[in-house]
Amino acid sequence: MSGWKQRGIRGVCKCKYLKYFNDMNLEEKINRNDFLKQLGFTGASLLALYTLDSCQNESNITPSGTFSLDLSAASNANLAKDGGYVINNNVVIARVGVNYIAATLICSHEGREQITFKNGEWYCTAHGARFDTTGKGLNSEGKKGLFVYNTSLSGNTLTITA
Repeated sequence: MSGWKQRGIRGVCKCKYLKYFNDMNLEEKINRNDFLKQLGFTGASLLALYTLDSCQNESNITPSGTFSLDLSAASNANLAKDGGYVINNNVVIARVGVNYIAATLICSHEGREQITFKNGEWYCTAHGARFDTTGKGLNSEGKKGLFVYNTSLSGNTLTITA
């Protein structure tokens, strides 16, 4: 009994574990030990790869294309007021005075689709990244800038071009 206590093994089932351990030959013990070491390393490696891949920032994708909005449509009613904005085709379109501006919905900080227009600037609701109306970053989260589109107005048709 004192040998068990010296090795730190306690409990009533110690005979079962000792019998199982003694029934294995030396080769089995080594292979199981190697297996457990490999399993631990492989598990840690997979976790590291998964974690690195999941944090990938895909905000460096440059938007392209052209689309138009009918400003008289009910879905674009927010653009009738100064500071109002709508989201269409992953683009945030806002009205500033009599002008219209547009920027990507995807934040450059972590690639989240959470850009809004707030207090006269582009704002990411995920981490507080801020950008001026030209896309220039206003704080550390916004330091990479924001892609801004060209806009042109003809009658009630607003055209957004990358």
